[in-house]
Amino acid sequence: MFRPKKIGIDLGTANTVITLVGQGIVLNEPTVVAVNAEDNTVVAVGNEALTMLGRTPDTIIASRPLKNGAIADYGVTEAMLKYFLRKVTGRFSLIKPDVFIATPAGVTSVESRAVQDATLNAGAKSVTLVPEPLAAAIGAKLKVSDASGSMIINAGGGTTEVAVISLSGLVRYGSTRVAGNAIDDAITSHLRKKYNLIVGERTAEYIKVKIGMAVAEGELITMEVKGRDSVMGLPRTVEITAKEITSAIEPVLNMMLVGVKEVLEDTPPELASDIIDKGIVMSGGTSLLGNIDKYFTLHTGVPVYVVENPLFCVIHGLSQIAGDKDKFRNALIKSV
Repeated sequence: MFRPKKIGIDLGTANTVITLVGQGIVLNEPTVVAVNAEDNTVVAVGNEALTMLGRTPDTIIASRPLKNGAIADYGVTEAMLKYFLRKVTGRFSLIKPDVFIATPAGVTSVESRAVQDATLNAGAKSVTLVPEPLAAAIGAKLKVSDASGSMIINAGGGTTEVAVISLSGLVRYGSTRVAGNAIDDAITSHLRKKYNLIVGERTAEYIKVKIGMAVAEGELITMEVKGRDSVMGLPRTVEITAKEITSAIEPVLNMMLVGVKEVLEDTPPELASDIIDKGIVMSGGTSLLGNIDKYFTLHTGVPVYVVENPLFCVIHGLSQIAGDKDKFRNALIKSV
């Protein structure tokens, strides 16, 4: 008798990563969908749709169907999941897979139901929701099953998940709906206010990756940015510095910091002592921002470390949970 495949999905605001238990990561594509505006049919998904962002005619709308870790467009998300699942399992697979999908720890019942329904309608046999920070901690190889406190900050595209974990469960957690995308927005806003320059989200992300830093360095780092003048309406190039980008994104980092401090302040003393000894681990795409570990260390007084391969902590954790569900049963949100 054939057993259903076990699939882990890290359905992120920026990227979707899928793993097949026993095979490892089988898909890593942007969470972007291009839709025909006239009949609402899907034109492109993932990498192909990403190239269309900001470049489509009026008849095609390319967008991200998830906002701040939650489904913003149910129909498009379902179509995207169906496409990804078919790509992973094969178009003519007769046995539906068991799906384990990561969601923000602070997800509402309405949001979790939307994720479950979309995944089931996309072709899953069953859906198990996994708190994202738990999956990230397991994927970061923290000893979550010990009677000792471990703390993780998982900063993705739409949310910053913070959790204190002990005995394979979330003791304290918080979810702040600002992260990498909010940093991109802050860069876009800064360029418009200071230089009257309009840039797209991909340009803002490129600036963040190239010269973005949470704590400014001493040396002067500059780069040229191309965009459209909001007054004249003509193409224009300006030179910006890393220090001004640091200043522009500081309000977003402060909001992320508030979420971290709230969890720390609510942590039981014994576990807080463990965290001081071990430090705080960071994962997720936004943890790749320059000097972000120094920023959180400076403002919390606790050592912060960025794990190796932070982009794939959640998916590696999902793979382990899917392979041994009973071990983590008490920490899972709900199964359908």
